[in-house]
Amino acid sequence: MRYFYITFLCIVFFFKPAFSQSGNEKLINVDFKQATIAQFVADIESKTTYHFYYNPVALDSLRITLQANQKPVSVILELALFNTGYHFAINGQEVFMTRGREIKTELSDGFFNNNKPANAAQANVEAFAVDDNKKVVEATAENKLYQIGVTNGTVSTGNLTLSGYVHNVKTGEALVGATIYEPNTKAGANTDPFGHYIIHMPFGKHTLIVRALGMKDAQRQVMLNANGEINIEMQERITTLKEVVVAADRAAMNVQSTELGAMKLSMATIKNIPSVFGEADILRVVLTLPGVTSVGEATTGFNVRGGSADQNLILLNDATIYNPAHFFGFFSAFDPDVVKDIELYKSSIPEKYGGRLSSVLDVTNREGNKKKFTGSAGIGLLTSRLSIEGPIDSGKTSFIIGGRTTYANWLLGLLPAAYKNSKASFSDLTLGVSSEINKNNNIYLNGYYSTDAFKLNSDTTYAYSNKTLSIKWKHNFNNKLYSVITAGVDDYQYSVASTANPVNAYKFQFNIGQANFKADFNYYANAKNSIDFGISSIYYKLQPGTNSPDGSKSLVALDIVPTEQALESAAYFGDKYDITSKLTINAGIRYSLYNYLGPQTINQYAPGLPVTTINLVDSVKYGKNQNIKTYGGPEIRVSARYLINNDLSIKAGYNTLRQYLHLISNTTAISPTDIYKLSDPNIRPQYGDQISLGIYKNVVRSTIQTSVEIYYKRIQDYLDYKSGATLVLNHHIETDVLETHGKAYGAEFLVKKDVGALNGWVSYTYSRTLLQQSNPNAGELINGGAFYPANYDKPHSFNLTGNYKFTHRYSFSLNTVYSTGRPITLPIAKYFYAGSERVYYSDRNQYRIPDYFRSDVSFNIEGNHRIHQLTHSSWTIGIYNLTGRQNAYSTFFTEQGGIINGYKLSIFASPIPFVNYNITF
Repeated sequence: MRYFYITFLCIVFFFKPAFSQSGNEKLINVDFKQATIAQFVADIESKTTYHFYYNPVALDSLRITLQANQKPVSVILELALFNTGYHFAINGQEVFMTRGREIKTELSDGFFNNNKPANAAQANVEAFAVDDNKKVVEATAENKLYQIGVTNGTVSTGNLTLSGYVHNVKTGEALVGATIYEPNTKAGANTDPFGHYIIHMPFGKHTLIVRALGMKDAQRQVMLNANGEINIEMQERITTLKEVVVAADRAAMNVQSTELGAMKLSMATIKNIPSVFGEADILRVVLTLPGVTSVGEATTGFNVRGGSADQNLILLNDATIYNPAHFFGFFSAFDPDVVKDIELYKSSIPEKYGGRLSSVLDVTNREGNKKKFTGSAGIGLLTSRLSIEGPIDSGKTSFIIGGRTTYANWLLGLLPAAYKNSKASFSDLTLGVSSEINKNNNIYLNGYYSTDAFKLNSDTTYAYSNKTLSIKWKHNFNNKLYSVITAGVDDYQYSVASTANPVNAYKFQFNIGQANFKADFNYYANAKNSIDFGISSIYYKLQPGTNSPDGSKSLVALDIVPTEQALESAAYFGDKYDITSKLTINAGIRYSLYNYLGPQTINQYAPGLPVTTINLVDSVKYGKNQNIKTYGGPEIRVSARYLINNDLSIKAGYNTLRQYLHLISNTTAISPTDIYKLSDPNIRPQYGDQISLGIYKNVVRSTIQTSVEIYYKRIQDYLDYKSGATLVLNHHIETDVLETHGKAYGAEFLVKKDVGALNGWVSYTYSRTLLQQSNPNAGELINGGAFYPANYDKPHSFNLTGNYKFTHRYSFSLNTVYSTGRPITLPIAKYFYAGSERVYYSDRNQYRIPDYFRSDVSFNIEGNHRIHQLTHSSWTIGIYNLTGRQNAYSTFFTEQGGIINGYKLSIFASPIPFVNYNITF
């Protein structure tokens, strides 16, 4: 290489630079598909008089895919090497190609000035002695060599550790899930939820390739002499419609990660999906993912791999959200202008999560712009929203605040006269503050408040609210170990009130509150081994129900179901280990411990007999904070990935989980009147285990991701209900529930494309969920003790979600959904018994409602993309339920004239146009 640069400098001195693209330059046609550098050069040299100079070793990993007609060589080179880290320079008929370092064919100003600084040779080198004063390198340029540590002339053996943060250069926010990759050593890492990364590499010079969704690829030149820290800033990417794809060290994380059943979505993707009334809805996008279904129209409760709606842990910045719905389930509780990204775990659930059997939905808000004040607003047919963010001090602290409200009563006014008394409203407020105390300590404060109130064709008013507040402290012990300490309180409550008749006026209230604390630690032992461990504790205080008179004239008797308390604690340890370059195992264990606490009165029933009031033999009282019952046990988490090649892998996983909280509901969807019940001596916690297997393949130069996953799950002690069960204000709920066991199995197929003008995904899921209650001592056999479909069993589900960008400003989105109708129990006959007419019902869930189908379209219009202007705006125009299909929201039966008639209620029975105006400033 030394002789190459000497030859090049001689050419520069004695020949006139000729990097002009004159109109006389020859135009040629090229068509390359995964061409090597040798094939690329040979083709161009055969068609022109150009001669290429390059180092074959430095360019051996370059693969070029390009089709161009009647283009000059200079344009072909620009397209082929765009955003790859490779450069070219043309001098006359000579073409010089390099990697990482760009060659200039013109002498710089002042080249012949003899008064050059003594350190001119180091003009592009920034050196920091990281071990002295613990200084962190801020790497802002691609053409500089950043020296980490001070070399003493000896070469270190083994791997060194490089860590730091990856930020958005425009806002200063941390980039989650960014990939840092070193192509020569094949070392790689992903940033955590705080944008932090740790990578292990040997002593010497390295080129770091940094990629993140929605950001322009970046690279940094590093001379690694010692352990150190380097922060990287990335620019937002403006995607061109005619993309040139160059496959060079592309990191296919869906293939290479050890996780099964995990999917991550950014808000940029979510906002391209059509949604009812035009507002981006996180949970409705989640419902388009494989393995995720809902029981019907207009519900934000969801079912994952055969689990019930309460078996999903929904987190907003580590705070539990019990009811993630607004406005009858038409809107989710998450403000789309504040959320950064979401991640859904269906199988490989990390050890730090527990308490639910089916899934974890982790929603993370943005930290706020640390460099300038910005904001956004949206105006729709039913809702408006506003968010503001910006720095509090000199780039160390930032805030973000967002709020939404509705003015939907005009829509309810369009309903028939019978519904003229209907009203509905909701609002929510989200607040976040993040502060960098120093390079080793960060503080995050997050709060959320939402409230809903509505009534339908009656004087009965329903109201519910979510409240959360949490504080988080992240501390870096060193560049291998850091901790995250979190403490917070969560509260969910609802009420039902009626005051039309003063004599019967009442108010029913329910409340569940929890205080939580957890400490999570991450230790990166070496390039092959990373360890997670920690502890957590949740204190529950649950008020199952209070029915009280509302007003001085009310004769309603006060009825209070006693308050329940419990403590759920856990400790976990997990280890991710690369056995070979192809085989990686992620194994861990979580031990959970549950204590049901007093004060409480526990009913005792005769052993070996059904749990009924008739068999009640005694009641035992326990004092305040006295331990009444203890449950617990280990939970296993293990997954493995075998990498067949860079684009194909096989994964397998097994996990066990315990759930100590039960949802008591007589509806198949999440409802504002749902009641939760803690496990106690008479109601055991739920237990489940799942085994899964997946094949992951990337095709078309890793631009299309495909996967197939199969799973089998067993469920124990899931609560179902006896016929005619009373669920509200029941002081002995154990007498009206049945503990069942079940099984769920299925297969999930996904084809996903993230890049290009056309992007989106297609998913198909086949799944079954079957329950069984075969214990005669329970007092009632369901369907004779045979397996029967759960209320949310829907064997077939298909989703198509696509977005096509015509230009940077105009795009079209399509969303199509099909699923099997959910099970239902029907009245099938009438008979006379004891002198009266009675109804005979079919076996439980023997029939199904009609299949569900819906198609939505939207057209998105962006404003101009000028940088220097006060505001940027966009419009979203579309149609929800384009075909006007009358999907069933609910079914019910009434008797008229001795005849039982069945009815289907459809909420969106016709196409619904929507328009939404958005503005950012």
